[in-house]
Formats: sequence, structure tokens, C-alpha cells
Amino acid sequence: MKILLQKVTIRELTKEYEDNNEAGVVGYGGQLDIRPPYQREFIYKDKQRDAVIETVFKSFPLNVMYWAVRDEGGYEVIDGQQRTISICQYVAGDFSYNGRYFYNLHANEKEQVLNYELMVYHCSGTDSEKLDWFKIINIAGAQLTHQELRNAVYAGSWVTEAKRYFSKIGCPAYGIGNKYVNGELNRQAYLETAIDWINDGDIEGYMALHQHDPNANELWLYFQAVIAWVQATYPTYRKEMKTVAWGELYNQFKDKPLDSKKLDAEVTRLMLDEDVERKKGIYSYLLDGKEKHLSIRAFSPAMRREAYERQRGLCPDCGKHFEHEAMEADHVTPWHEGGKTTASNCQMLCMEDNRRKGGR
Repeated sequence: MKILLQKVTIRELTKEYEDNNEAGVVGYGGQLDIRPPYQREFIYKDKQRDAVIETVFKSFPLNVMYWAVRDEGGYEVIDGQQRTISICQYVAGDFSYNGRYFYNLHANEKEQVLNYELMVYHCSGTDSEKLDWFKIINIAGAQLTHQELRNAVYAGSWVTEAKRYFSKIGCPAYGIGNKYVNGELNRQAYLETAIDWINDGDIEGYMALHQHDPNANELWLYFQAVIAWVQATYPTYRKEMKTVAWGELYNQFKDKPLDSKKLDAEVTRLMLDEDVERKKGIYSYLLDGKEKHLSIRAFSPAMRREAYERQRGLCPDCGKHFEHEAMEADHVTPWHEGGKTTASNCQMLCMEDNRRKGGR
């Protein structure tokens, strides 16, 4: 990797600046690809964006930026995309700073901004060297998510198309799935979730297989099918549904006949059950019957001590005496049969008997 430090004025940087959404963002007289395939979406908040412009107005130095020199000519941003777009958007009149747009500035103020010099490293090397460097230098910035890095590694026609469905504010996936999918849309959370669901957690394997596909129709159709299945299976929406691994449940139960009315009534009952501490686990529990999803409320220390004293330290299963620390609390009437986590329904079993019972 060869690295050469250069000075670039804002006047030069913003010449022929264009933001064409999916078609890309360019500047520097059309020679600079500001958002190449492996770059993240624009994620700066207003405060961060304003801080960049304030730095320019005060003639303070901005952090060094990195551009990759392309073999075919021109450059692409490795690091500094957020700062670069902030500057270009301001000069283009997309937002104001301290109540003034760029076009409202006096002539001398405009010249001050346009003559501001940015320190830019021009980097030459192989694609893998540039990508490795990109990962390293972004550690100090707004750190890339795992999916943003995957988009970099598997950049191609498929990623471009997938982002169109899953990565933009107002994108189709957000329109149908925002109640059911957690995470930031522009940090690739929706795309990551959809791939995780469709390929049983092997995100890299799926992206490697489809990297050069002309479209992402398979993933988009699958995501629509998952959301439609969720809405049909659990018709009453509750906030706890936003963090459920719906794809995993869809893959396992989509072909099984389910009574949505009965399931809905059971959701209501379990939501009201104070022993159920992990409410989002209700949806999985009702399909696979595993109580581990629910985190059933444990007996309190006082309940356990009361049961131990009542039993005089004797295990009701084996009849042997044990110290308190060698025994574990158990429901006399199991929770799934209507037993509650109360002192009257608590018994102390020796560890061996309790674990044997739990395994039945």
C-alpha cells in the first residue's frame, strides 16, 4: 500500500457534486466516488454534521481523510465519507448552519469556506489491501457494524439490490417489518436479520453464494412471507413482537396447521401471568412448548427457606436429609399445569432428584 498526503480545497472537493441515491455519490469534478459499494449509508446526526461545518468556519483542522487511487483512474473514499458528504451537502444548500445556508453567506465568507484545505491521503494498492485499511482506520470513527463489513467483503450486484429493499428509510422492508424487526435500518440491521433468517444464521455463506446475482428477489420474497405468516399466526400486535426471531419460527412451523384464535387467547393469558418474566418468549413457547423461553419467576430466598424448614431438611422424593445449600426449589404443581410461584407451592428437592425431575 502506497500512501501520499495531498491538500484538497473544498472548492475542488464539491465541484460537480451529485447524490444520485442508489446510483452513487460523486464529487471532485466527477473523479471521486464518495460512496463506493463497501461504504455505509450516511449516518451523521445534525449535531455531528454541524460540528464539521463549525470546524471549517473556524479554520480548525479536520481529521485526515483517505482516498483510494483507482487503477482505471479517479478515486474512491476509504475514510471520511461522513465528513465529505456533510461538507458537500452544506455547499449544495441542503441544510443550514446557525440559521444560514451557504448561499446566504457573504462573498468573503463563501471564499473562506471554499478555500479551506482538507488533508487527504491518496492510497494505492490491491482491493484487499484497501479493504483491510478501511477496516483498521474506521475503528477510530463510527465503528462499522458486522453487516456493513459484510457488505464490503461481498460487494456486488446482489448487495446493491438487497440494500434497495432493506437499507433505506422508507424502504419496502421497513414498510412491512418495522413492528417486527429490531435495530437501525441504515446500519444494515434489517438486511442482516433477513439473511440470518433465510440461511439459518450463516450470513456470510448466503452472501458469498449470491454475491453476483442480478437481484435479491429471493430474500425479499422470503422476508414478505415471514411477515405475512407472523401477522396471520399472531393477529394481535404487541410491542414484545419486535424482538422475536420470527424467521426461525417461520422456518420450523410454517407448514404446520395453527389455530390463530387459540394462540391469541393463550398470548393474552400468559401476558397476564406474573410468573412469566420474559414476555417476548411467549410466542416461541406456544409453538415449541419449551419453558426456557419464558424465564419462569424463581422462588424467593424466603420461600425456599420456608419450604426447607417445613420439610425439616428432608427431600420428599428420596427421603434423605440435606443441608439447605444442597437443595433446590421446585414447583409442587408444575407451572404448566397451573401451579404458581408461591410459598405454598414450593418444595425443596435434593439436587439429584430435582434435576432428574427436570429431565423428565
